Amino acid sequence: MNDVIELTGLSNEEFFARHAGAGRVGLVGGTALIDRAICRAQRHVSDGKAWSYWSHAFLMQGPRHDGHHWVIESDLDIHRKHIRLGVQENRMNKYHDEELYSTVAVLDFGLTAEQTAAILTEGLNLVADRTRYSLRELLGAMVAMKNQTMRGRTNVLSREKSLFCSALVRHLFRSAEVDLTPGLDVKQTAPEDLARSVVPHTTYLLKREVATSRFKTLKEKLRTR
Repeated sequence: MNDVIELTGLSNEEFFARHAGAGRVGLVGGTALIDRAICRAQRHVSDGKAWSYWSHAFLMQGPRHDGHHWVIESDLDIHRKHIRLGVQENRMNKYHDEELYSTVAVLDFGLTAEQTAAILTEGLNLVADRTRYSLRELLGAMVAMKNQTMRGRTNVLSREKSLFCSALVRHLFRSAEVDLTPGLDVKQTAPEDLARSVVPHTTYLLKREVATSRFKTLKEKLRTR
């Protein structure tokens, strides 16, 4: 049985401080243009064609010696002249900005200590191996969403040593013999699929109205060109 516990009146920082934990899955819905595009593409996962709340997924490591919660994720991170594209470790505080991440969730699958250790070990192995983030695989998954029969097949744009965000989470759980979305190819797994996992879990949800002003401004600029 899956329980959803919806919370209000918390900042993202307070929410994650209360519910983050090693081996738990984080979901966020971003307000940037690329995030909204990913949310829109996942409408094919829903029978009602509703946009997904989720544009990114990651695995939580728990607190470290610096007092911060850390995550393992596959992402594109650009900071000044430094670019990281692939599986990486980051502090949870990158998701504390409510204007950038309007809706957030934590999925607790009730893992054993042994399962958590296996998942974190595999995640750190992928960080050390510099596993890439694949935009082409993400595109292949988005195309397959329009035809659900394709989602059980190998991603047509699959490549070696690469995983996008939700595919990474799915892969990590399979390393502990937990399949979050049976029937789908690993590299066809979207954040919305993780949210809908049939594996028993508790979802802690902090949902706000999506801030679309930035998205609308970009659309208006494009129309005037």
